[in-house]
Amino acid sequence: MTAIAGKTILLTGGAGFIGTTLCERLVENNRLRLLDTLHRDALSKTSLGAHPNVELIVGDVQDAALVTRVMQGCQWVVHLASIAGVDTVMRLPVQTMTVALRGTMNVLDAALALGTVERLIDFSTSEVFGRYAFRVTEGDATTLGAVGEARWTYAVSKLATEHLCYNYFKQYGLQTVSIRPFNIYGPNQVGEGAVHHFILRALRDEPLTIHNDGSQIRSWCYIDDIVDGILLALTRPEAVGQSFNIGNPRSTVTIYNLAREIVRLSGSRSELRFVDWQFPDVELRIPDIRKARETLGFEPTIDLEEGLLKTIDWYRSRLERTPNA
Repeated sequence: MTAIAGKTILLTGGAGFIGTTLCERLVENNRLRLLDTLHRDALSKTSLGAHPNVELIVGDVQDAALVTRVMQGCQWVVHLASIAGVDTVMRLPVQTMTVALRGTMNVLDAALALGTVERLIDFSTSEVFGRYAFRVTEGDATTLGAVGEARWTYAVSKLATEHLCYNYFKQYGLQTVSIRPFNIYGPNQVGEGAVHHFILRALRDEPLTIHNDGSQIRSWCYIDDIVDGILLALTRPEAVGQSFNIGNPRSTVTIYNLAREIVRLSGSRSELRFVDWQFPDVELRIPDIRKARETLGFEPTIDLEEGLLKTIDWYRSRLERTPNA
């Protein structure tokens, strides 16, 4: 992979899980500017905030003037800011859409006006494929959720931002790339993810809660692998104007078996509890990553058991230091 050095990079949502891990990879040889509301703060659990190459600006991507100001002098932009997590999206559907739509418009308009941004990565979502996504490619038809189902507002707004990014490239020549991440997990995760929930409860020997019968199928991608994908999308000229699935189809498992694996690997005594979930859900989500493999040279290297063990070890060491974390 091409070494990255001497860049000034803006990461919106940069204090979140993926942003923080990306910062750790880039911080020694680049200047990083993070714009974040700190609603989901993974940064404070690291030493990055004190690093001389990191500047944190607490603010909202919906503030157009602020976005333009913090982007000045940046050659690259990684736009991660969004409201995410199924429970949060269902509770705040309006904010979910306005942060995605208004925030992405602000980022694109600022990059276009400044004229100095060499590459802009926009984060979309695998949810654009709807409830059933088996070996989906970037060219497969996306699925719009039913109007009135708050569950799909995140996917709908992210699909719109993909169209925005592509059209800013097509019409104005802005160097944009969209990434569709598939179920990312790993150390330093914050929020509502299943792996995060299961591991924390398993290490405390608490019951693991599974929606319905746990037959929902997911492909899980370790955080280091998606960071590799982001860096390739930033550096490969062939990436511009494209969307990419970034995930690990080899690490595919039902939610029930994911919970069982976490209990086994952590040596937990937790029981599994099944609860009714009456809302729409993704039943099947497995990516086809041939385009990312062929165009970017992307290849996930961390399989599920190895990734879960790394993640369990990280959470266990954290709990030993701060039991109430």
